[in-house]
Amino acid sequence: MTWRATVLTLFPEMFPGPLGVSLAGKALTSGLWRLEARDIRDSATDRHRSVDDTPAGGGPGMVLRADVLAAAIDAADAGQDRPRLLMSPRGRPLTQSQVKKLAAGPGPVVVCGRFEGVDQRVIEARHLEEVSIGDYVLSGGEIAAMALIDACVRLLPGVMGKQASGEDESFSEGLLEYPQFTRPQAFEGRTIPEILISGDHAKVAAWRKSEAEALTRARRPDLWAARPGQKATKSTTDG
Repeated sequence: MTWRATVLTLFPEMFPGPLGVSLAGKALTSGLWRLEARDIRDSATDRHRSVDDTPAGGGPGMVLRADVLAAAIDAADAGQDRPRLLMSPRGRPLTQSQVKKLAAGPGPVVVCGRFEGVDQRVIEARHLEEVSIGDYVLSGGEIAAMALIDACVRLLPGVMGKQASGEDESFSEGLLEYPQFTRPQAFEGRTIPEILISGDHAKVAAWRKSEAEALTRARRPDLWAARPGQKATKSTTDG
């Protein structure tokens, strides 16, 4: 079964966008995965194709209606059992572990929120899992959906040239990726570390592991603390 991403959005013309170029685009063209962008407005029932209304209890902005979005979800996922995701800044942070699980499945139905959000009742009734790509707010869920889909697609069999290229990168082992170098040997007075051109593969592997650990401790103490037997390193700027 071909991995498929179904996106529910008010702006289907935004897709495939970046997903139509580079690795994801080549894989899409060759049929390694499928993308379906569906317009939520197609499930509206009035002549104005209304999808939103004012917030209950008052306040600024508009809220996506439960009945319209529920109908759009039902039409997109009829009789199937696929993950249903809602891109939302209040969702759980997207992780590489979750990406791997999504890539190993049939592919998700991804709802792109807009306005002030989505009626809570449809989130509960259609079992939407809220997912965030960071602690900031975007104009809508489309860019976040693209990021999630791209992260999944690159893990599909046949998409990346070498499987190893997906095994040594950031988060694959709970660590940030080690520094990378290539020619020229010298650049503006900076040289490639000698150990990387020594030909000693064991020493190179040890150096890379050490550098990955040091970067993770310095930049992502939360990731470092989550590793078995490790503790977060206190910042030297702390009082």
